[in-house]
Amino acid sequence: MRTLPCIAALVTGLLSHHSALAQQEPAKPLTEAQMEELVLRTYPYVALFNVNNKFALDTDNPMNTGGYNKVNASTELQDHNMRAIARPNNDTLYITAMIDVTEEPMVLKIPAFDSKYVSFMVTAYDHYVNIPLSSGKGDFTAPTTMLFYSERTPGYAGEPVDGVEVAMETSGDFVSAVFRVMPHAAEPERLEANRNAMNDVALMSLSEFQGEAQEGKSARTLEEDRARFPQFGSDYEIFGDRFLEVMQFVVNHTTFDPDNDLDNALLALLKPLGVEPGKQYDPDAVAKIDGAALRATAERFAAAQLAKMGDPEFVATNLVSLFQPKGHMTPELLAFQSVSGPIGQPAQEAVYPPIQTEDGQPLNAQYDYEIVMTADEMPPSKSFWSVTLYDLAEGFFIPNEQKKYSVGENAGMKLDEDGGIRIVIAAERPADVPEENWLPIERKDLDLDLNMRIYTPDLEKYKSWNPPKARKLDSQ
Repeated sequence: MRTLPCIAALVTGLLSHHSALAQQEPAKPLTEAQMEELVLRTYPYVALFNVNNKFALDTDNPMNTGGYNKVNASTELQDHNMRAIARPNNDTLYITAMIDVTEEPMVLKIPAFDSKYVSFMVTAYDHYVNIPLSSGKGDFTAPTTMLFYSERTPGYAGEPVDGVEVAMETSGDFVSAVFRVMPHAAEPERLEANRNAMNDVALMSLSEFQGEAQEGKSARTLEEDRARFPQFGSDYEIFGDRFLEVMQFVVNHTTFDPDNDLDNALLALLKPLGVEPGKQYDPDAVAKIDGAALRATAERFAAAQLAKMGDPEFVATNLVSLFQPKGHMTPELLAFQSVSGPIGQPAQEAVYPPIQTEDGQPLNAQYDYEIVMTADEMPPSKSFWSVTLYDLAEGFFIPNEQKKYSVGENAGMKLDEDGGIRIVIAAERPADVPEENWLPIERKDLDLDLNMRIYTPDLEKYKSWNPPKARKLDSQ
């Protein structure tokens, strides 16, 4: 982990760079070390700027809400058309509320659920993860009403509101508030009840909640909503084309703690480049950065982070430390989780161990594989688990006619008579493998990524449990 004294040396170089700019002298290019530090410290903000805005504003995202302060209850499991985020989920149903508290507090009405697993995650641009409600803590047995605001929300400072059980101050003005609901897909009546509950989630302004909304006041159109933000896209596009514009917007809508070392380090790096909280972005007043070089640095950085998923020692050491609240994360792990799969939960809610091959080589669609677990080797889950297949490079589902991307209680699985399971990744389903346990692939040279999700894990048992290995099968 880098220390603040190390940051000081980099900041000194950046200050010199900014001073030269102010004197209208040719700007010195950022050094490789400065670019690497910028990418490390800003990747979470770039990634979550893209993720949150894609969920709110991108109509190509099947889970988009159609704007801020709207809700999308996605009552069907996702398929390969889900390309808004890397390594999406195909074993729970989602409710996504995209919340904007720049004008007034927002109130979320949450019903009860008949499910053994429901969690509620709130994440702003800083990519710290908060779980205000969870079935593991006994929540969701009765309806709840929550209010959201930030330190910049006008006219509200956290005072009690009649009818609101919980008021949550968010670390940013634009947040994703995401429910994961185990649908109980094998129980039709329970599934239908949970779908109905999902559709009952309602988001409204505080004035609407209190019956004081102005008559005739209408929400912004999607195009009006989009116009308020710099253009979103891929993370690499942001680093290459509009990095400082996005970062100026981000810092203007994020709460920074003067006593937090990570916050101070980030702001110290951005200030010499002309980006500070409260400023307006002016392309003529900020430093000139070689976008192509910064993008290349980000691409190398992301590749290095993805490679860590194949390092058993890194996984064993760090997997339970991801997706934590502010004050519990290192910059390295914040950046890692932003690259590897930006929408995740802390270990008490779920852990995400990757499945490696027996021979240590990458999984590749030129071959078939099997994953075998006996009853004693099954994942230590208090609710349920799944195994999901992605392409390694982009982290998306493998397209197939069966629309089968994961094996688990909700996407389908079949245990053997002894309580174990055999999962096969293959271009053709072997005759002795149930269709529920088959993950189809197209035979070609494509590196694959196999991830397990263990919901409400028994963390004590997890310490001594090892994920299964994928064994390459003989050529068919």
